[in-house]
Amino acid sequence: MRPVARIRSDFPEKFGIPRQSGLVESLEARIIFEPAFRIADAVRGLEDFSHIWLLWEFSETKRDDWSPTVRPPRLGGNVRMGVFATRSPFRPNPIGLSCVRLLRVEHAPALGPVLHVAGADLMDGTPIYDIKPYIPYADCHPEAVGGFTTAEDMPALQVDFPAALLERVPPEKRGALIGVLEQDPRPRYQADPERVYGLSFAGLEVRFSVDGARLTVRDVRKAK
Repeated sequence: MRPVARIRSDFPEKFGIPRQSGLVESLEARIIFEPAFRIADAVRGLEDFSHIWLLWEFSETKRDDWSPTVRPPRLGGNVRMGVFATRSPFRPNPIGLSCVRLLRVEHAPALGPVLHVAGADLMDGTPIYDIKPYIPYADCHPEAVGGFTTAEDMPALQVDFPAALLERVPPEKRGALIGVLEQDPRPRYQADPERVYGLSFAGLEVRFSVDGARLTVRDVRKAK
């Protein structure tokens, strides 16, 4: 197989990316097709759908070996579950699956069709192998059971973002950044209130700490 497109998002590295698609709806990204697939007819009718499926590659976690069990962050990284009972990136085949909201289809002179999406959980440059429409009558299952993912409540953090630091963030990116911070980017097993973490987002380096249910932004500066 070969990639048909790549995503352009505000995440240059893995840390801070929401753990599932759709958790931060204000996150916007673009899907840029590879040159061989920049054909308007290939997306004809796609604009009539509100959501699409992305099949993509965990390109930063590829490895030659694999383990039949993994430690899901949802369970604090302390409990092992079967790899096929999780969405862990450490899989026999590094394939990811995301459902995102399709905002619009742009037809750019140099790039061909460009898909503008919201709620993506992909790092910038991630290769996408296929795009399919989300079909409500077949894909929506209100009676579905979520297994261990519903075992505990995970409320959003309260984000304390000083006004002077928030001013350093472009206005159109503020809501998305706060949404990412509310999801608690830290690994679940880390709970040191004195530790300061660094998150790369939209060309910025955001430094923060977490004490209990409160996240405090300590600094915002341009990424090097």
